[in-house]
Amino acid sequence: MFDTGGPVNSARFVFLEEQAARRMFPEWDRIADDSVAILRIESGRHPDDPALVALIGRLATRSQAFRTRWAAHDVKTHRAGTKVFRQPLIGELTLPFENLTVDAAADQVLTVIAPQPGSPEHDAIQLLARWNAHSPDPAEAESSANT
Repeated sequence: MFDTGGPVNSARFVFLEEQAARRMFPEWDRIADDSVAILRIESGRHPDDPALVALIGRLATRSQAFRTRWAAHDVKTHRAGTKVFRQPLIGELTLPFENLTVDAAADQVLTVIAPQPGSPEHDAIQLLARWNAHSPDPAEAESSANT
């Protein structure tokens, strides 16, 4: 699902795997705008980071949607809000998130996404978790078949 041009990265997914990202994120335009705004912040904080420069260059050369947004020069932080996801088995979920700065590592941000207990989203996530708990691991299934 993710582009194999390096470690898993949400901006690469959003812009280089756009069709898959649009299926996953019903509010793709908002996610794309937020991704670029975050990259703008990070490029200001770390202008000489070779991995960041390479990521931005790769996105700029391969995605018109990224180039258009990058040229807008929007910069904003995202502390809390909601994200809408589309999961093939349980449908659309609107989940609250909060970004937390890690004091011990100022460059690290922890994003916590958790539905409210008792909400339809919580029930859907619980259903998905139970379904996944009973799904065999592909490696285990292959191992069992060979014995």
